[in-house]
Amino acid sequence: MTEDRPPLGWRSRLIHSEAKAPGGFRSLAAPVWRGSTVVFDRLADARDDWDGGYTYGLYGTPTTIELARRIAELEGARHSFMVPGGQAAIALVFLAMCRAGSHVLVPDSAYGPTREFALGLLAKLGVEVETYPAMAGAEVEALIRPETALLWCESPGSITMEVQDVPALAAAAHRHGVSVAIDNTYAAGILFDAFAHGADISVQALTKYVGGHSDLLLGTVSVDDDKHRQAIGDSHRLLGMAVSPDDCSLALRGLQTLGVRLDRLERTTLAVAAWLSGRPEIEAVLHPALPSCPGHETWRRDFQGSSSVFSIVFGPERDEAFVTRFVEGLSLFKLGYSWGGATSLAMAYRSIPRMGFDYGGRLVRLNVGLEDEADLIADLDAALRQAAE
Repeated sequence: MTEDRPPLGWRSRLIHSEAKAPGGFRSLAAPVWRGSTVVFDRLADARDDWDGGYTYGLYGTPTTIELARRIAELEGARHSFMVPGGQAAIALVFLAMCRAGSHVLVPDSAYGPTREFALGLLAKLGVEVETYPAMAGAEVEALIRPETALLWCESPGSITMEVQDVPALAAAAHRHGVSVAIDNTYAAGILFDAFAHGADISVQALTKYVGGHSDLLLGTVSVDDDKHRQAIGDSHRLLGMAVSPDDCSLALRGLQTLGVRLDRLERTTLAVAAWLSGRPEIEAVLHPALPSCPGHETWRRDFQGSSSVFSIVFGPERDEAFVTRFVEGLSLFKLGYSWGGATSLAMAYRSIPRMGFDYGGRLVRLNVGLEDEADLIADLDAALRQAAE
């Protein structure tokens, strides 16, 4: 009996203190639960299992699980898994769905590290990766084989912004029992309903719009049925993809302002894109809401809005040196990767091959932030004039 035990020494009391804060505290902020070890009342409750309550911090604390459920709610998913970043989400899907001898289809417009992972690490593991044209729809069915395990989509495409016909791609894949995954980061899981349009798995980099402030790395993999939930969940556990509850708390905070930020970003980005489309230096503006973007009609049919990232293509008379002077001449647009934060960004790309076509160093991707529209346009105008000198 505990009554018969002598008082604890001060070193033990440091660990087993009975001093607790009083209850009754209520806050609008989600609490941050940190922890690796989970303790149990009964031995029978102790298990190492991702699918059944709190068992180990690796599989989630109340903070991480609340965020996962909030993302699942937004995306209309059955379950969402938290991972350390967008690239981790991509890797998790490929590793969960493929095995040696599998065949996967990846669009030529996919995020660069997605292609590198598929064509590099997956190839080493005996998985055959085939690239298909981003603008293919139902025609992709001709590429499906008995061993095809996954059809990957990304819409709009990375950098070149091609809007894919996901319903047609999904219908073709499902006729052969092939799973369909989509990188839905551009839409923040909101502007495009991945599951309503046929996807089985939706990937997001919460680093972008949900985080919203360029200060965290997080990703999610969302699924809409038990088969994919089990496949992703088992691989998630074995790969040890733990996330920080502190980062999850920042993402939970970001969700509260996501709506107003997306609205503001869309308005400002459309104004900036429209201004750029009238500049003589620019051959094309690759923004899904503009007719000059491949797949614009599909975007109008399937999307509920647009976000903050798009690309511009300079005319052939502007060389790489001109593009370099332009991006280095920007002031409010900082030179950097990623997007979705409060600060506007620019990045030039020397080589963007798309099924044999290359923009020849004339393409620049822009992320519009929360600065004033007039200030951003003035910054672009000054950089264009400086680049021409």
